[in-house]
Amino acid sequence: MVLTVYVQVPRSRRAPPAKMSKKPAPTPTLHKVIMVGSGGVGKSALTLQFMYDEFVEDYEPTKADSYRKKILRVKNAENIPFLLVGNKSDLAEKRRVPLDACRERAAAWQVPYVETSAKTRDNVDKVFFDLMREIRSRKSDDSRAAGDEVKKKRRRIKCAIL
Repeated sequence: MVLTVYVQVPRSRRAPPAKMSKKPAPTPTLHKVIMVGSGGVGKSALTLQFMYDEFVEDYEPTKADSYRKKILRVKNAENIPFLLVGNKSDLAEKRRVPLDACRERAAAWQVPYVETSAKTRDNVDKVFFDLMREIRSRKSDDSRAAGDEVKKKRRRIKCAIL
């Protein structure tokens, strides 16, 4: 099952400057987040808790048929930022996957592992903000790499007059 979430994060949390500025206010950045997991693991519950500070006890399955193509596109990409998330940490007595197995999988995939509870809101914000930081970090790395390529090309184009 898959759930696609659009997360809007302000570029800057600083207060607006006291003086009038000619620059327009920065627009928030919109990130598309795809949550993948088995049915009933809490993808929608985590999203509702993060976006609306709300936990819904009644479970309504999210339809995933329209997301299969998106998964295939993401699956074939190499540099996708993601986290491994174990939800329902408030139900420790019903745990199905041992903590060591979760940590081993995260280490094998070289990704962070975070346990959450949509019901108690434990680590819900952390998951989304950590993911946004990872996306921002990779975008800035990509921008830096692209800038370096432009600089290299500019150096090649220069000519010297003697």
